[in-house]
Order: sequence, then C-alpha cells, then structure tokens
Amino acid sequence: MSDYKKFKEERTFVLIKPDGVRKGLTGEIIKRFEQRDLKIVALEMFQPTRKQIDDHYPKEQKWVTRLGEKSLSTYSKYGIDPAKELGTNDAAKIGEMVREWLVDYMTSAPLVRMVVEGVHAVDMVRKIAGPTIPSMADMGTIRGDFSADSPAIANTEKRAVMNLIHASETPEEAMHEIKHWFGEKPPIFSYSRFCIDLW
Repeated sequence: MSDYKKFKEERTFVLIKPDGVRKGLTGEIIKRFEQRDLKIVALEMFQPTRKQIDDHYPKEQKWVTRLGEKSLSTYSKYGIDPAKELGTNDAAKIGEMVREWLVDYMTSAPLVRMVVEGVHAVDMVRKIAGPTIPSMADMGTIRGDFSADSPAIANTEKRAVMNLIHASETPEEAMHEIKHWFGEKPPIFSYSRFCIDLW
C-alpha cells in the first residue's frame, strides 16, 4: 500500500464506554467523527464479559504500578492522604485497585465498538475526543463538552474516571484492538463518503 493510501485509509478502534452509552451520546459521538470526513466501517453494541475487559487492559506490573503512581500524584496534588482513603501508599497495590475499578466500570453497561477509517484516523479521533481527563479537556472536544469527571473525584469515590470513550493511541495499537474486539476477520465495510450524481 502506498504511503498516500495508507494515511488516507488508516483505521483506528473506538469504544464508547458505559457513561457514553448511558448519556445517549452514541449518535453524537459518531456524528462528530463523520463531520470530520472519517468513516465508520464497523459498528456494534454489545455487553462485554469481565474476561474481555480484563484481557483488554494490560496486566504487566509496570503498567499496573504506573496506574497507582498516577493516583498517588492526584492524591498529592489535592492534599488527600491515600493511606487514609485506600489503606496503603503502595503504588502497585493502588494500581491493582484502580485496574479492578476499570473492569467494574467497563462491565456496568453495554458498550459500542467501532472501527473508524480516514486520513490519519488515529490522531484525528484522539483530537476529536480530547484528553483522557475530562476536567482538563477543551470545550469542543467530546470529553470537554460532555463530561467534567476528574481523577480526584473518581479516586475519592473508589471508581474509574468516566471519560466516555476509548480510542487507540497508535496505528499498531489500533490493529491489535480491532483484532481483539472484532476477531480475526472484522466485518469491515468499504464505501464512498460522497454521493455520485447519476443524472
């Protein structure tokens, strides 16, 4: 595939999370992608199993510990004592708690999985979505317009940050996640975004 075609037909994976589904934002989220000339080439609503979500998130100790370190940073920023809130200051143990909160959150309602295709689709989708922390996302992005959640609130309530959608970070991650969520032969549709004048 030529570089031109590769960039023009790049694919990424998007998952609308439980809060996005519950807020009735599925159509709005799809609309925002389509308004930027991106195409939805695969789409399905489904109820995930705990195993599917558990397999989606990394289990490596380094990744889990980093989750805990992010939480510790949030507690420090807002003057909250993690030992008092969670019973420990250990980043690895806190990371395990946060990962469990993520699994609980992601299995709490149906999700919508999709493959989005278009020019630099991975970067475009992440730009449209906004930063992963909704309270830091600019107005005009999906997260900035429809959520105000923050790690400080989520950690205090012992739950995951509700940030509406997941979007792949790299083309390689997108390929892996499309395969994980849609199988070896994903039901990808090919079509033109523009109507042809037959008259």
